[in-house]
Amino acid sequence: MKRSNRVIWFGAIAASVIILISLIAAPSNSKINIGSTYNRAPDGYGAWYAFMQERQASIQRWQKPFKELETQTRPVTLLQVNSYLNTPIISPQEQKWLEKGNNLVILGVREQVTAAKFSTMQKSPVGDVKIDTGRRRQLEAGEEVDLGDRFGAVVWEKNYGKGKAIFATTPYLAANAYQDNLSNFQYLADLVSKKGNVLFVDEYIHGYKDASVRKSEGQGDLFSYLAKTPLLPMLVQAIAVLGVLIWAQNRRFGKPETEDTPEVNNSQAYIQALAGVLQKADKNDFVVEMLGSYEQLQLQKALGLGQVPIEHETLIDAWVEKTSATATELKAVLKVQSRQQPMSERHLISWLEKWQSLRRYY
Repeated sequence: MKRSNRVIWFGAIAASVIILISLIAAPSNSKINIGSTYNRAPDGYGAWYAFMQERQASIQRWQKPFKELETQTRPVTLLQVNSYLNTPIISPQEQKWLEKGNNLVILGVREQVTAAKFSTMQKSPVGDVKIDTGRRRQLEAGEEVDLGDRFGAVVWEKNYGKGKAIFATTPYLAANAYQDNLSNFQYLADLVSKKGNVLFVDEYIHGYKDASVRKSEGQGDLFSYLAKTPLLPMLVQAIAVLGVLIWAQNRRFGKPETEDTPEVNNSQAYIQALAGVLQKADKNDFVVEMLGSYEQLQLQKALGLGQVPIEHETLIDAWVEKTSATATELKAVLKVQSRQQPMSERHLISWLEKWQSLRRYY
């Protein structure tokens, strides 16, 4: 085979592999995660879910299609937080399910933007609820306002037989961004609570699926996914062609290349040099102070206590409350950090290992 033909073949194979990898490894749209209880960003609902768990509410994440709810023996309240604003339409299947005594709460439906201010404080039985949207609903027959003002309803409901559907114009009613305004958390908690009902938060609409669902949909592994797409035949053909070319030529692809001299990582070199100077100067106390402050801030952020250093007693109390672990290990590492005395290398390594063991809790 001539050299020019080899270049064309190898170029075609490389292009095919690049396209294949791009299709498989392309990142998903992160916007679908808005409103998920797994999301700890300001637009997520992780804090509200933890708030409900602390209240010992009967709440669970639902990671199956809507039709699977029909198998539940107890009445259900399903909370859906839309990642995109959708039209508030109840399908015939949903209506039939509601008429049996189930409830459906949908946050984030599309309504007209009114002259209302974007940020308002709405009066409710649990206190002022912060609402950040100018969208309002003009009620129709059979609908009742639950939260609103003179411009229209922000939250409203409609009965369907023994059950009811509740809608809100904002998907951020109790998002993580409102942790400082607990009235929002309490209001949504009261909205979805009904005696005798099991509370489900729909994570299926955010892309989270139970293992049984993924398997039934042919998404149990990469091979099953590829088998349902044209990618698998393309991959097999590319491997076959590559194998034939290798067998036919039986020699290396192109000229041998010399190894490139690895680039020096300036940051790593600086850190190593500084570590050597501190070791020779026997300044382990400086290392303890710097690493201790860093580890404490990482722990504070994991516990939701911000990035401003706080008293050790406050940190220990929050640690015990959030992780249900004993305070012994944390007290020990903080005590070493506070005593500001020279430490041997062996004790320094032991201290760092204790910090590492604490990370399994957060």
